[in-house]
Amino acid sequence: MVHHISSQSRVHTDRRDLHNLKSMLPFLWEYRGRALFALGCLVFAKLANVGIPLVLKEIVDGLEKSVHTVLVLPLFLLIGYGVLRLASSLFNELRDAIFARVRYRAMRNLSTKVLTHLHDLSLRFHLERQTGAISRDLERGTRSVSTILNYMVFSILPMVVEFSLVAAVLLTQYDIKFALVTFGTVIVYVGFTLAITEWRMEYRHIMNRLDSEANSQAFDSLINYETVKYFGNEKLELRRFDDTLADWEDNAVKSQTSMSLLNFGQGGIIAVGVAIIMIYAADGVVEGTMSIGDLVLVNTFMLQLFIPLNFLGIVYRQIKYSLADMDLIFKLLEQQPEITDAKDAERLKLQGGEVRFEQVDFAYQPERQILHDVDFTLKAGEKLAVVGHSGAGKSTLSRLLFRFYDVTAGVITVDGQDIRQLTRESLRAAIGIVPQDTVLFNESILYNLAYGNPNASQQQIEEAARIAHISDFIDQLPDGYQTVVGERGLKLSGGEKQRVAIARAMLKRPQILIFDEATSSLDTKTEQSIQETLREVARNHTTLVIAHRLSTVVDADRILVMDQGRIVEQGTHPQLLQQQGRYHQMWQLQQKQQQLGPDQEGQ
Repeated sequence: MVHHISSQSRVHTDRRDLHNLKSMLPFLWEYRGRALFALGCLVFAKLANVGIPLVLKEIVDGLEKSVHTVLVLPLFLLIGYGVLRLASSLFNELRDAIFARVRYRAMRNLSTKVLTHLHDLSLRFHLERQTGAISRDLERGTRSVSTILNYMVFSILPMVVEFSLVAAVLLTQYDIKFALVTFGTVIVYVGFTLAITEWRMEYRHIMNRLDSEANSQAFDSLINYETVKYFGNEKLELRRFDDTLADWEDNAVKSQTSMSLLNFGQGGIIAVGVAIIMIYAADGVVEGTMSIGDLVLVNTFMLQLFIPLNFLGIVYRQIKYSLADMDLIFKLLEQQPEITDAKDAERLKLQGGEVRFEQVDFAYQPERQILHDVDFTLKAGEKLAVVGHSGAGKSTLSRLLFRFYDVTAGVITVDGQDIRQLTRESLRAAIGIVPQDTVLFNESILYNLAYGNPNASQQQIEEAARIAHISDFIDQLPDGYQTVVGERGLKLSGGEKQRVAIARAMLKRPQILIFDEATSSLDTKTEQSIQETLREVARNHTTLVIAHRLSTVVDADRILVMDQGRIVEQGTHPQLLQQQGRYHQMWQLQQKQQQLGPDQEGQ
């Protein structure tokens, strides 16, 4: 079925393509001198290329005349013919060598800019994104820059220059019918190629979408390898992946079949054009208005023009595909970060590290408010715990303090400074966090520890490991600190990963510490061991502990009880038990669960 594109949609697409091509220019600016030199080489190569048929004509005419008199070898012309061929090759290769740095530096700069932009985008974007699809779009998008530059400099511009030079020779040296047939054939050829390629583009767009979808599905199934195994859903994942590839296969076959139609049509147009030119030229030779050299010249010009034109369909398709791929990248670059530094943002002037939430409201979506009028002060050096059932809004507090999101209403301050008026870099440098789910890089333990402070010395790293009580474990490993932890740290136990998280948080030397349900996923024995470590590192720090298990926060200076986004109770552990309120109910429930056995804990 032929897919018709509305004129309005086509105009929008054309505008996007032009906009994207303009957006690509800054990436070329660094090596603009090289680019201009490469273009100069291109022009010289094409001048030599067009000169070859002209010299060949003189050679043929010279040999034809000498047949009737004395056979004379036109040595000068033959040497000139060889020199022109050598010059054409030299300037072409010189152009390629000079332009390589321009092309690959543009790819490098674009890749770096996209990754920088991805890191600048908000947490909301990264929670909603599909990593596999974005990685494939990034790969195709950066490759598209190289493809477009490659075809523009090595195909389109050479074709335009050569066509212009050939047109000048035909119009000035021969009957206008030769130019008309040549131009007419080219116009029909180009028109046919563009029309069929536009029709075929729909299949390519669908293939791209399905390719990203299949890649994302495969990526997700591998990331969730254990979950797939737990439920025995290998066949489900494979069927989902294969169904997507089946749709991709159908569209790929349609794309290939339509390409065969395009190639056959192009071959037919070229054959007709060359045949007409040869008939006219042969007729001119018979009538005596053209020499054999002229026939050879016209024929050689046609062949030289149509050799690159024969690849026009491929070039046009690749440019269109590359423009579509590039559009994904530039649309990504156009996405505005949700959280940015204020224009007059200042660095945090840290004193004791007092944190204040003043009548804070927050909603991830307008229709679903998470926090309601949350108001509390975490004094410098104090250990404050926040408890409540799942969904009460506890972890949202740490995300707001890190400024992953901005409050809907109210204000959050650190040492009296509104965090919205501070640079994010200085704010986050003052806060260390040990999360519930510690995700490690697939690198060495040393790399993951040093992530808290990449400039730390080996001695400082080992000291942080000792404080987190993981140094003995590392020393027992065959490769020690060079042991690779596996993707997301899968080679380490939950307790070991948490200790790495504690060590790298301490290596950051933050004034404010956040423990975000740091032990909720651990068994009782490991939890008690980690809790001792957390108590040690929390000394002399402003500490916010977000917890589900109340037994982990009984030593807190103050405890806030949250329910449905509101603070409903606060006080010390004994005070809250005396109030016989929500905290007391939670405590009684968890005590019963502990009596039932460790398997019931945390349920």
